[in-house]
Amino acid sequence: MKVLAVEDDNVSRVILRRSLERLGHEVTEAHDGEEAWALWLKDKPRVVVSDWRMPKMDGLALCRLLRAQQGQDYVYFILLTGSGATGQARRDAAEAGVDDFLTKPVDMGALWMRLRVAERILSYTFQVYRLEEMMPMCSYCKKIRDDKNYWQQIESYINERTGTEISHSVCPDCYQRVVVPELARLKGESAKPPVAAKAARIKMKR
Repeated sequence: MKVLAVEDDNVSRVILRRSLERLGHEVTEAHDGEEAWALWLKDKPRVVVSDWRMPKMDGLALCRLLRAQQGQDYVYFILLTGSGATGQARRDAAEAGVDDFLTKPVDMGALWMRLRVAERILSYTFQVYRLEEMMPMCSYCKKIRDDKNYWQQIESYINERTGTEISHSVCPDCYQRVVVPELARLKGESAKPPVAAKAARIKMKR
């Protein structure tokens, strides 16, 4: 996976980068939250491992920015904390959008486990996204059900979500199956003599 490692201490950042690379991940480094934010906007890595206390922008501020900007691709955020981090501090971090915690100095086994969990979560979020993208369509009238359980024509559904204007046409199969017989029927009715048509209507009434 692509991992963004954010740590203001140079020695700790090198150790974190080497640990992540040893586990087989592609790593981008940042020395504070501001640099991390700029790098994330450029490459959109799916996992961020960030220190909490940093100059300019700390880990929680970075996490809040990520949560505010995300679209379909969820970012798994692991926060590095000191051994003295309180339960309330961790609850505040969770409220900010942090997914998991690692205590410094980082243990390789714990880091491996957190990243395995991150891989599973990111895989599940992609599957959920694909399921949500599937359009529920009526088998009979071909209307689409939106997220408010409202059924609407497929043209309106697509237009509201993409801005695309739908132009209607007829495919070759439907032209032969529907249009040609309909044209033949209309031509036959228009060619029928008026007297014969009137006699046919009188006969039907009887």
